[in-house]
Amino acid sequence: MVSIRSIPSTPSSLTYHDLPWIVEHREDRCTLCGRCTSVCPTEAIYLAYRRQRMPKLDILQKKRGNEYRTFTGIRQRTDVDHRCIGCGMCSMVCPNEAIGPQANSNDDRVRFHNYQKGDAWKRGGRRNDRSSLLDQISFNRISMLTDPALDAGRHEFHMNTLLGRVLPPEEYIRRQAAGEWIPPVREIFPFIIGSMSFGALSPNMWLGLLQGVAYCNEVLGIPVVMCTGEGGCPPWVLKSKFLKYIILQIASGYFGWDEIIRAIPEMQCDPAAIEIKYGQGAKPGDGGLLMWFKVSKLIARLRGVPEGVDLPSPPVHQTLYSIEESVMKMIQTMSMAWNFKVPVYPKISGSTSAKSVLNNLVRNPYASALLIDGIDGGTGAAYNISMDATGHPIASNVRACYLDLVAQGKQNEIPIFAAGGIGKNGNTVQNAMALIMLGASGVHMGKFIMQAAAGCLGSEKNRCNVCSLGICPKGITSQNPKLYRRLDPDQVAQRVVDVFMGISTEMKKVMAPLGRSQSLPIGMSDALGISDKDVADLLQIKYIC
Repeated sequence: MVSIRSIPSTPSSLTYHDLPWIVEHREDRCTLCGRCTSVCPTEAIYLAYRRQRMPKLDILQKKRGNEYRTFTGIRQRTDVDHRCIGCGMCSMVCPNEAIGPQANSNDDRVRFHNYQKGDAWKRGGRRNDRSSLLDQISFNRISMLTDPALDAGRHEFHMNTLLGRVLPPEEYIRRQAAGEWIPPVREIFPFIIGSMSFGALSPNMWLGLLQGVAYCNEVLGIPVVMCTGEGGCPPWVLKSKFLKYIILQIASGYFGWDEIIRAIPEMQCDPAAIEIKYGQGAKPGDGGLLMWFKVSKLIARLRGVPEGVDLPSPPVHQTLYSIEESVMKMIQTMSMAWNFKVPVYPKISGSTSAKSVLNNLVRNPYASALLIDGIDGGTGAAYNISMDATGHPIASNVRACYLDLVAQGKQNEIPIFAAGGIGKNGNTVQNAMALIMLGASGVHMGKFIMQAAAGCLGSEKNRCNVCSLGICPKGITSQNPKLYRRLDPDQVAQRVVDVFMGISTEMKKVMAPLGRSQSLPIGMSDALGISDKDVADLLQIKYIC
């Protein structure tokens, strides 16, 4: 096995020993076809002429000598901008299994060289290897004899949830009899594809998600919906019947909303909901960011901006100065735009002020729900300091908000949706059902879908995480046709369908032992247990050991 190395140009340069990934190359197997260098997203490897000394020993004359051979070989770059990200695309295309990345067992010193040109380090992706609190929660209220459990394989289950303000029965009957306005409510599947914009995701990825969602709804009868994220969506979607499966997001940059407003007269149906983004868990207190690498001609036209420029969103909506004003202006305006027939709700970052936002929404008749995005929320581009050290864990935030609604006797009126780290270690249904039993009505998930449906490679072990640069080796988050054509929308759609069918089965396996079949166990915290005493006390669930 030969390690590829490049020659340092300055005393402060990195060597391949300092990189998080080292490309291992077997010269004896390599045919120099060049496939590996052509697919490397960071151009970390390249073909170069090499001169190698070949020791020669003449035994009869007792002399040592040298011969040299010049050949074409593969080298690894060691500068930060062209470092290997461990995606393994080189090994995927190599016909002879001659090359592949290996994790460096030495200290990774790249982090000390990340500050380039005075800019703090930013990246895409989200953590995968940190332990999750939600993974530690178990469901331990099992029905047996006097209250028998259900047969998950043959029993009928109603697993949908409601998106929209739910009036008390007596108020609903009174308004219906008087012909008064009744808040719009949608019955949806509690697992929602979270906000990933058309711009952050490639056209093929976005199309594959939409195809999968449409199949789930129209063939399988699973009412899955997906959120656009900031930047709108393709114009043809706005004028199609698929719009009813879409949650349109409006964020502080207002990107893409000119197209949406112009399309309203031609819409065949209403969208599933309108999401007003005030913050996200990956970078709370900061706006969105689509870096210029991904602002293609198509994205620039949809967003009404020049091609090839950074698109940062303001940290707040520039016309709003308080949550009260936001509720009055944004939520009511968006409700009016669709004739008060579409649920409108805000998305906020997880924080200690989440309860204050919720209490303001409770008092406004046009607010339909609240989405809280916890600290583990994913992103297409964020600064490391924001992703790692800013925000609030989602479990305790959802629990505190739900208990606040219980104290007011309104826990069934304003649904709370949770996001941020759902399924980050693959335990999607376990994480989601734990949040539902803590008080959430449903969950939004993003990176899990990218990993499950399209094979996203990103992790916190320094693998990939170049979502922000538009060089995604899988073509998931790139606007470069040479890259996103690697992704087959039909295969993405098939995987989306497989994922939601699997989720549906696992939900039944959780609900059946609880003896619940006709509704989600929202707030059923007596069914939860955890072996951490402090966590059990904070969340008000059982301490088990």
